[in-house]
Amino acid sequence: MDRRAELAESLESVRDRLRRACVAAGRSPDDVRLLAVTKTFPATDAALLADLGVADLAENRDQEAAQKVREVRRLRPGHAVRWHMVGRLQRNKARSVARWADEAQSVDSVRLAEALAKAVRSALDAGERKGALDVLVQVSLDADPGRGGCPLDAVPELADLIARKSDFLRLRGLMAVAPLGADPEPAFARLTRAAERLRRDHPEATEISAGMSGDLEQAVAHGSTCVRVGTALLGGRGLASP
Repeated sequence: MDRRAELAESLESVRDRLRRACVAAGRSPDDVRLLAVTKTFPATDAALLADLGVADLAENRDQEAAQKVREVRRLRPGHAVRWHMVGRLQRNKARSVARWADEAQSVDSVRLAEALAKAVRSALDAGERKGALDVLVQVSLDADPGRGGCPLDAVPELADLIARKSDFLRLRGLMAVAPLGADPEPAFARLTRAAERLRRDHPEATEISAGMSGDLEQAVAHGSTCVRVGTALLGGRGLASP
């Protein structure tokens, strides 16, 4: 089986899982976006997914992403792909991310938000991007500092700061990763409650990015509007093109 056919088969399987999860949750499949996580896979795979109708692609390392975005734009100049940063993000990478990302889902501190706002402003001034950066606040559901995420009690302060920088950042909602080795249901329930609180102060922040290859059904049941799928689409992690 060639790579395009392999990806098409995997994509149909994931979309079927999403459809069934939405039906089980009493939701429309149109309510949940599929975000294809192409980290460590070559730009050719990302381009093939775009050919197959995947409009949202994600990366978790800036250096790999910046190069891959350029390559996919060269390979598929007519495709309108939205690129998402979903990995841990250091402030010193903000300038680069502001050049290629449409959305950053892993903003977990005031200092990072300020760095991104400054970087987006510079990128706009330089003509390197056309609009504000969509932002999700990454919430910590396991209090593990090694996995990133803003503590739940600090979310309001961070969300308010992002909202004040609306010329450069657009607050879209929350993102989280389920705790390792634990039932994801209680964690996703906490995330849902946090999202409800956020929307009371910021009605436009409607996104909940939760669920990956192993737990997307549970995430959809708890209101996820965006699932981040890598392995189930692309297989075991490969090596990105140099």
